[in-house]
Amino acid sequence: MKTVILDRDGVINEDSDEYIKSAEEFIPISSSLDAIASLHRAGFRIAVASNQSGLGRSLFDEFALANIHHKLCSMAEAAGGFVDGIFYCPHRPEDGCSCRKPGTGLLEQIEREYSCSLSNCYFVGDSLKDIQAAKAYGLRPVLVRTGKGAQTEQELLRGKQSAVPVFDDLAAAVERLILHSND
Repeated sequence: MKTVILDRDGVINEDSDEYIKSAEEFIPISSSLDAIASLHRAGFRIAVASNQSGLGRSLFDEFALANIHHKLCSMAEAAGGFVDGIFYCPHRPEDGCSCRKPGTGLLEQIEREYSCSLSNCYFVGDSLKDIQAAKAYGLRPVLVRTGKGAQTEQELLRGKQSAVPVFDDLAAAVERLILHSND
């Protein structure tokens, strides 16, 4: 089964510098749930890989995060999609863990959970950390301009990074991914 990795905040839902701390604060980006449904219908396994340092900062607890993820999954299912798994890093940047992107620990967890190789799979993100994690693990990075994506696009241009496909949002990226899924 083909797998797509999605970052959460800024890709699926509106991001906030104040963190998404409750299900009420989880607001999907227009058309992102339909994009997840399109991936599901096209036969993709969908895994979310997300840094959630708000846990380590005690801004919310595991119960609140579970409610946020339940809302995400319920809304995706109502749109006709399915999120196979949500993997998150609860650590703060200064904790030095391997699971916090740009580390690849979350990607390793996904491979173990599904007994699969993610090599050459797509990773859709909005931050430089997402792009770096994807490249470090042999995935195909895709940048969306939602969330922090427009700023990340400028960073990539300034740094003369190797070409990363850039799309306005998850829906536009998914349309292209499905079209080229056999490449």
